[in-house]
Amino acid sequence: MSIDPSVVRREFPALERWTYLNTATYGLVPARAVAANAAHWAHRDELACSDFIGWYDDADRVRASIAHLIHASPDDIAFVPNTAAALGLLVAGLDWRSGDNVVTLAGEFPNCLYLPALLGRRGVATREVLPGRSEDIDAAVDSRTRLVALSEVNYATGFRPPLADLSRRLHDRGVLLFVDGTQSVGGLQFDVRATQPDMLAVHGYKWLISPTGAGFMYVAPGLRARLDPIVVGWRSHHEWRNVDNLHHGTPVFDASAERYEGGGLPFGLLHAMGCAVDWMIEVGPHTIEHGVMTLAQSARERLERLGAEPSVVAGLPSPIVAVRFPGRDPSALAGALKERRVLVAARHGCLRVSPHFYNDESDLDRLEEELRSVILKA
Repeated sequence: MSIDPSVVRREFPALERWTYLNTATYGLVPARAVAANAAHWAHRDELACSDFIGWYDDADRVRASIAHLIHASPDDIAFVPNTAAALGLLVAGLDWRSGDNVVTLAGEFPNCLYLPALLGRRGVATREVLPGRSEDIDAAVDSRTRLVALSEVNYATGFRPPLADLSRRLHDRGVLLFVDGTQSVGGLQFDVRATQPDMLAVHGYKWLISPTGAGFMYVAPGLRARLDPIVVGWRSHHEWRNVDNLHHGTPVFDASAERYEGGGLPFGLLHAMGCAVDWMIEVGPHTIEHGVMTLAQSARERLERLGAEPSVVAGLPSPIVAVRFPGRDPSALAGALKERRVLVAARHGCLRVSPHFYNDESDLDRLEEELRSVILKA
């Protein structure tokens, strides 16, 4: 289906007062998702939590929607509060040996760059590769590489590596691939069958237009067979629904990714995320990606007309537009635009613009007009 901008924009009241082009920082949460969150709390009041086991059935429906969005099985999906939690579960659950190494990209989101803090004490080295050619990642991988960890889209530059090709080469060498999809999934289509990450982690508060604290991880069946849970709670045992007689003793884990959740879930947040995901599926992931990428290209062209230089990175087309204005402080530019109720971001020397499917060309008209005024005024 095509996107009706008037219908979409009614879901986001902030757009009445702001020109919002900052999804890479926070995605706006649609009114229907806010209502879904509130409905959960009203339901709890109505039934005094007497049906709490049924809340997990609701969560499983959200799990199924997420699986549909990324072409996975519901058994592959576990809920996490953020991508840091997912990466921590992966790193802590593997059997590392001194002399092993992990590979990431220089300029990655700090989650990946902070891996030495977790693994250095075990004698595991972290290698940072300059973004550009995927062949450079291949060159950094050797017989002791256990994991490559990177984002589908870099948060600061918009760099987007060719993950599917990289994944195949890594798997041929027995190396695991962790992908942070927080800066892409929801804005871009993601098919785990094509990309084949061992783990994909997504915090839904950006492109998945969900509340902070609502996230998920996809854990491939092959990784689940070797990754031990490190969070153990009352839902770890495979028969945890028998709450009248909870299991006492060593838990027997289920084979699904749910085994990594351990305890209770943030049901209100999950209702909101599930509502947002269902809506995006209804609109159509292909339609959303086409709209996002069209707007990103338009933004890139407009900024270059104003004298911007693109961030010097190769890679696939990106929904994040990062540019430099020679001789100008991007933080000052972003601050001046904010005073004019136009929201973008500054990251590591770049002015960053990140439109979503709730934006249209009128937002870019306003960005161009106000930015031109800011530049001329300076």
